[in-house]
Amino acid sequence: MAQGALTGLRLIEMGQLIAGPFCGQLMGDHGAEVIKIEPPKVGDAMRSWGQGIPLWFSVVGRNKKSITLNLREKEGQEIVKKLVEKSDFLLENFRPGTMEKWGLGYDELSAINQALIMIRVSGYGQTGPYASRAGYGSIGEAMGGMRYIAGEPDRPPSRAGLSIGDSLAATYACLGAMMALHHRHVTGKGQVVDSAIYEAVLANMESTVAEYTVAGHIRERTGSILPKIAPSNVYETKDGSVLIGGNQDSVWKRMSAMMGQPELGDDPRYATHVARGENQTELDALINVWTRTLTSQEVLDLCEENGVPAGNIYRAPEMLADPHFKARNALVTMDHPQHENFVMQNVAPKLSDTPGKIETIGPELGAHNEAIYGELLGMDSTKMADLQDRGII
Repeated sequence: MAQGALTGLRLIEMGQLIAGPFCGQLMGDHGAEVIKIEPPKVGDAMRSWGQGIPLWFSVVGRNKKSITLNLREKEGQEIVKKLVEKSDFLLENFRPGTMEKWGLGYDELSAINQALIMIRVSGYGQTGPYASRAGYGSIGEAMGGMRYIAGEPDRPPSRAGLSIGDSLAATYACLGAMMALHHRHVTGKGQVVDSAIYEAVLANMESTVAEYTVAGHIRERTGSILPKIAPSNVYETKDGSVLIGGNQDSVWKRMSAMMGQPELGDDPRYATHVARGENQTELDALINVWTRTLTSQEVLDLCEENGVPAGNIYRAPEMLADPHFKARNALVTMDHPQHENFVMQNVAPKLSDTPGKIETIGPELGAHNEAIYGELLGMDSTKMADLQDRGII
C-alpha cells in the first residue's frame, strides 16, 4: 500500500453490508491495513449486491484483505483475540450485544490490547431502549428526520437513491476513530467509537429541531427547492435543464444583468434575500422564461462568464466525460478479473503530502487466509487445513 496518512495502522473489519465496511473503505483508502473477516463459503452479502451486475463489493471492498472465519465458533473467537493483539482498530456493525455474546466485547478485547480502538456502528447505538433492535440505513434516515423532508410535497417521503444513512454512519465512525487515535497518542489508551445511523442522519439535519422548539415550525417536503432560498432550482432549457444557484444578493445582481434584466437586481420584490424568498415561486417562473430561450450549454457559459454558480445534473456518462473530473482524477480505472473498463470513484479527500490510493479492488473471498493466518499469526499449513476442514476458517 502507498504511504497514506494511516499507513502502519491495522484495522480488523468485522462489518457487513455498508454501514461498517464503508468506514473500512475510507481507512483503507488512506493506507490502513484492513483485514476483512467474512463467513466461510458465503462471504459478505455485498458480494451479490448491485444493480444488474453485482459490482458493489469491488468498490466497498477495495484496498482490503479478505479472510474467512466463523465467528460463531469458540475457536473463531479465539483467533479474533489473537488478531486484536496485533491491531489498532476493530470495526463491527452487528446488532448490539452480539459481540458480547461471542466473548468479544470491549472489556474482553481491551484487556488483551488496551490501545485498541473499537469502532461500533449500529442502527440506534450501543445504549438506550432501542439498542437491541435491528436497524438498517433506511430506518435511520426515517428516524433521523431526513426521509420526512425528502421528495415532493404531494407525495409520500422519498429516498435519495443511495444508502445515505449507512454511509453517514460509517463516515462519522471513521471521524470518531481518528479522534480516538489522537486521544490514544496522548494517553496510550483506546476507547469505543459508538456511531448510530439515526444520530449520524440527525447530525446533518441543520436547524430543523430548533425551528420547531423555538417557533413551532416543521419543515415539509419541498421537492427541488429550499423554501425561502431563491433563486436556487432546476430550470428548463431548449434541450434539457440546468441547476442555477443565484441566491446571494451580489450573485443575484450579476444574474439579473446576465439575463438582460438588470432592473430586477434592485426590484424591491427580489433585491434582498428575504424578498426573494417571499417571492420565490414567481421569481423561478421568471427565470424559467429566460432559460427556455437558450440551450443548456449557453446558459452554463453565461453563468460561468458572470460568476453565477450553475451546473448540469450529472449521471455516470457525464462524469466520465467531464474535463474537471479528469483533471482531478476523480474517477479511476482499475483492473478487474471479470470486467473490462471497471471505473470507480477515487479516494477522497485529497491530502497534499500523504495522498490515498486505490491499490486493489475488493478481493476474492478468503484470498488472504494464508498471509494472515500463516504469516501474521504463525499458523502452520496443517493447522490451517484442519481449521478449514472443520469450517472454522
